[in-house]
Amino acid sequence: MKISNTAATIKPSPTRRLFNLAQSIPNVIDLTLGDPDMPPEKAIKEAACEAIANGKTRYSANAGLIELRQQIACTVSEEYGVSVDPETEVIVTVGAMEALFLALACLLDAGDEVLIPAPYYVNYAQMVTMLGGVPIFVEARNGNDFSICIEDLERHCNDRTVALVLNSPCNPTGYMINAKTADAIAEFANNHRLTILSDEVYRTLAYDHEKHESVFTRPGMKEQTILVDSVSKRFAMTGYRIGYAIAPADFVSAMVKMQENVAACASLPSQYAACEALRSCRGNDWIQREFEHRRDVLCDILERVPELHIVRPNGAIYLFMDISATRMNDEQFAEALLFEESVAVVPGSAYGESYSNYVRLAFTLNDEELAEAGKRITSFVVRHLDN
Repeated sequence: MKISNTAATIKPSPTRRLFNLAQSIPNVIDLTLGDPDMPPEKAIKEAACEAIANGKTRYSANAGLIELRQQIACTVSEEYGVSVDPETEVIVTVGAMEALFLALACLLDAGDEVLIPAPYYVNYAQMVTMLGGVPIFVEARNGNDFSICIEDLERHCNDRTVALVLNSPCNPTGYMINAKTADAIAEFANNHRLTILSDEVYRTLAYDHEKHESVFTRPGMKEQTILVDSVSKRFAMTGYRIGYAIAPADFVSAMVKMQENVAACASLPSQYAACEALRSCRGNDWIQREFEHRRDVLCDILERVPELHIVRPNGAIYLFMDISATRMNDEQFAEALLFEESVAVVPGSAYGESYSNYVRLAFTLNDEELAEAGKRITSFVVRHLDN
């Protein structure tokens, strides 16, 4: 059977490859997937069950359940201070990943270039390529700081550039843009008439009293920004597959047309569960506090190994660890760690070719498992340094 060139050129995710490999290892501690292990709150689960029991299992409008769009608009208006029209400026999608795909599908023509700061979530580049665009990677040049440099964005921008992808807090580094950088990016986008595709799914997972900053809130940027978010990480609802996008009405209208031909709509019981999450659980910060604690559990152990270079992430649920001192590359390190110590991590080159001296660890397990993982990693590194 014929397979398209597009399908043939898409590479399997290294994250999933290590995850799949880990399933065959006894007593493995799996730090690969960014999938919170805690269950959603009771009210959320009950809302999904009630929807099913009451026969709310059919299609919604392509744009999503109006009650959910109203809750999303209310949430964004209150938390960002930017007014949003639920009828015309909100679309509910099958997770944030579909929101990203639909947004890029409505944005890109063949040959259009998209700036992607690196390290980056691998799916951004894959989606741009699938849709005929050209991903342009802008490497972080400040060592383990991973900050975005406006001068580098300027250097990579040209007449073919149509968009900039932002992810703050960032997967895989946990880096967060500050207010000064948000202002500078807004000015840069205005000067070049670029669309900002802002993936903010980790925005509620900010640590050390850091304030989440968004280009979306800067003057005039609502009209140039596609804001993407979901209930997955904030409410531990990854399997419910509910994401959303906020954008100008004409762009949302185009996304809705695309949605009709891709997925029709998101699951209705999941939409009712998301309604309840945003209605009654939005003020709860226990998931944020739990992940900040887990970050500290893992970092406290690994920071005792001076050969490992670690910067505690300000947000998200990942630690991007420099393993240069081991004299192994990322794939060698990840596979040896898995087979020798039964700990699964993701090679850093999954997030950009320049990061083969890093691995990513997801701190999505409980204290005991993270502490044990830290001990096994320490033993592994010390052993290999002595050889």
